[in-house]
Amino acid sequence: MLLKEERELITEYGRKMSRENLVKGTGGNISIFSRKDNLMVISPGSKAYDTIAAEDVMVTDLEGKVIEGRCKPSSEFRMHAIFYAKRKDINSVVHTHSINATALSCLRINLPPIYYLTIAAGPEVRCAPYALMGTSELAQAAFETMQNDYAVLLANHGVLTAADNLDFAYYLAEQVEYAAELYIKSRIVGQPVNLKEHEINDMVTIFDTLRYGKKQ
Repeated sequence: MLLKEERELITEYGRKMSRENLVKGTGGNISIFSRKDNLMVISPGSKAYDTIAAEDVMVTDLEGKVIEGRCKPSSEFRMHAIFYAKRKDINSVVHTHSINATALSCLRINLPPIYYLTIAAGPEVRCAPYALMGTSELAQAAFETMQNDYAVLLANHGVLTAADNLDFAYYLAEQVEYAAELYIKSRIVGQPVNLKEHEINDMVTIFDTLRYGKKQ
């Protein structure tokens, strides 16, 4: 089986994503890019995560041409491929519909730097303009809004995180969702206090020193 290890990881994290309620039903998608092979491994579209086997996970090129797999690739393959084509520091993308982050995307507001563990993603997680699912317009909006960061909200849709590896991309999806919940709940009581610039820089240094999300 082509890229067997990567396809097994997609099934593992897809089940985890569903189990942890970061998606509903068949929503969301996950991918890994093999730079050695110049191929993308991506979850299949419209298939429940607890039924996906490694053989169902699709191997495509960055244009979406199917190389191997017995299903269809996610309709959002363009939103994954654009990051692999244009950013050499990204080798995995996680797209979720987690409730709190998606709520912010429906308000079309940015998630400010209120929580220290989202600094690796942002520090601010910006919200991209609305675009129709599965389109090149959505892919471009996500890419342009994320800029040099590692997370972006998708207006009225969800959230996308990215990293050098799947483990850290998924970690960022968890942390962005948690920070979004903190932001929404703290706004009920008052106005959350953003981290100051020097506090953000301190966290950036810590993440770089520990090499969070980077290959050792």
